Amino acid sequence: MQLEAYQIADHNNKLQETHQRKLSYWTGEVANAEEVIQKLIAFQIAIPSWALGTGGTRFGRFPGGGEPRSLEEKIEDVGLLHALNKSSGAISLHIPWDIPKDGEAIKSLAASYGLQFDAMNSNTFQDQPDQPLSYKFGSLQHVDRAVRQQAIEHNIDVIKHGVALGSKSLTVWLSDGSCFPGQLNFRKAFERTLDSLQEIYAALPDDWKVFVEYKAFEPNFYSMTVGDWGSSLLFANKLGPKAYTLVDLGHHLPNANIEQIVSLLLMEGKLGGFHFNDSKYGDDDLTVGSIRPYQLFLIFNELIDGMDRKGMNHATDLGWMIDASHNVKDPLEDLLQSVEAIQLAYAQALLVDRQALEEAREANDVVRAQEILQEAFRTDVRPLVAEARRRAGGALQPLSLFRQLDVRQQLISERGLKTIATGL
Repeated sequence: MQLEAYQIADHNNKLQETHQRKLSYWTGEVANAEEVIQKLIAFQIAIPSWALGTGGTRFGRFPGGGEPRSLEEKIEDVGLLHALNKSSGAISLHIPWDIPKDGEAIKSLAASYGLQFDAMNSNTFQDQPDQPLSYKFGSLQHVDRAVRQQAIEHNIDVIKHGVALGSKSLTVWLSDGSCFPGQLNFRKAFERTLDSLQEIYAALPDDWKVFVEYKAFEPNFYSMTVGDWGSSLLFANKLGPKAYTLVDLGHHLPNANIEQIVSLLLMEGKLGGFHFNDSKYGDDDLTVGSIRPYQLFLIFNELIDGMDRKGMNHATDLGWMIDASHNVKDPLEDLLQSVEAIQLAYAQALLVDRQALEEAREANDVVRAQEILQEAFRTDVRPLVAEARRRAGGALQPLSLFRQLDVRQQLISERGLKTIATGL
């Protein structure tokens, strides 16, 4: 399914008067409103190919119908999201779930929807049907050199696919670890993982980055070999200047101060990017901003402060991606909600009076510092985000238009009720 320009134009025309009335405060009273709008237009959030179908749990999966049956249909779905919000201009692939049969054709198809290819993701946390050796006891850390070599070669193959598509980065997330005390020699596991990553790093093109993703627990519950930002940073520093830490918001122990982690990684020049989601208990992979919107805002507050101090481009110098699992929602609706939540937090953080905040800090005025942050957080920036979408050619209210056009039912009519997308 492909949206027509007139459908978005008709939708916007009906809402234009109300939208302009809400926007008038910003254009008339807020000095940096235009700067915020321009930054929002430039800011793009990549959509993961594996999140376009219904997610699953360890207990079951309940497909909703009309799920994309191929990589081509996944690109079509991301193109649909991007047409609605003009902020989803990239797709991130997971190999071997989404191996392109014809790289040039896939690249051309994505371009026709205005999409680029974000980070490529390897998969050594599952055994594939044609895989000779098992990852049951680890991949890059495995005691058997042959298993480690198999995982290394898989990552190098992922890089090759990415080069063909125009991607510029590889994300490595490892489920490697242990479930019981005594099962693993921690030092040897780290050293073997480092040796394996060094071989993968050596295969990176000159203009590529590798992101080392960490996770506190699951699927191993006693230890994870890349279990926190410190171990990820160790790997990144030992690998070299093309290696960075990737932060998944759900990959922390409960109540971790993620904004402080982000600040320090930026300070060290080793923050590579994000997997955005939200959580109540652990790696819940819930809709971005649905549980802890203030935390999301605080993270962006640190991002803007740190990036501006280093002269970094907000839109292009870090990797921005969603990584969520839609167990009970329509996946496309969930992704539309997540993209907007990210935009809202970003816009709110752009409103923080940084000079006043720094003055309050230097004066140890704790109350004033809190008020400055909460004033920005409690500001309704939805008119600014909507205006950025409108100017870029998107819908003022993407989710409303998605439902108005009955997109899911049209996808079911085209693809069938029982289709199941590849992925988790």
